[in-house]
Amino acid sequence: MKIRLLVIGKTDKKYLEEGIETYLRRIVRYLPFEYVIIPDVKNARSIGEQLQKEREGIMLLEHIRASEELALLDAGGTEYSSTEFAGFIEGRMTGGLKSLCFAVGGPYGFSRAVYDAATTTVSLSRMTFSHQIVRLLFAEQLYRALTIIKGEPYHHE
Repeated sequence: MKIRLLVIGKTDKKYLEEGIETYLRRIVRYLPFEYVIIPDVKNARSIGEQLQKEREGIMLLEHIRASEELALLDAGGTEYSSTEFAGFIEGRMTGGLKSLCFAVGGPYGFSRAVYDAATTTVSLSRMTFSHQIVRLLFAEQLYRALTIIKGEPYHHE
């Protein structure tokens, strides 16, 4: 199974970029992984929150392949422990899914059209994180899930 992570805009903090890259290098040892950065909406400050979400939604949906499952990283989604998240990933793998795509919205979240296209939403916490920090947290949790699936000693219960 291939996993893709779609994000809106570049990460503007070097420490976050370095952390994300660290985990992305580890993830590709376990399965094919693609990190897709979708450019920020032009003139975002002048168009308002709703229009920004709609434009970001259009761009996100253009990157979704018909053959893949879309899972949104959203504060209102299903919360998993690390072990449960590993089970979520492993279930998709053993179920024959070819591609699983996770998406991180922009600063205001997702448009209605993106929610409608998704098959599931996953929450990393009930707390709210910036859309840039979520990238690092997700990369670490995906790596952790893959080590759990393989029975490797990274995760401690």
